[in-house]
Amino acid sequence: MMNRILKFSAMALFTAACAILVATGDRTQTAGAVKSEVADVAVVYKAKCAMCHSPKAEKFYDPAKPEADHVQVVLKGKKGEKPPYMPGFEEKGMTVEEATGLVAYMQSLRVPK
Repeated sequence: MMNRILKFSAMALFTAACAILVATGDRTQTAGAVKSEVADVAVVYKAKCAMCHSPKAEKFYDPAKPEADHVQVVLKGKKGEKPPYMPGFEEKGMTVEEATGLVAYMQSLRVPK
């Protein structure tokens, strides 16, 4: 079971990184660029998300919920029981592909190593 979760998380992270590459339109990038894109997702998470969700995505994140639900929350925001509320990042220029990458990154943080 744990292997399946680990494989799924790795696939989700890779898929998100590939989606970001395709969205940029430059199809001549190398595997090093894919690693760079994944690293960029980590940088964004640490700068914008970790302060509320914790460095390991342990707060206000339920990995059992569908990815699509999480992507919508990242894009549109969510009002919780009390502030601070989850802001919507679509209005700040975040794309669906970038939100999907963040969600995949959060999922990867929750997988036991």
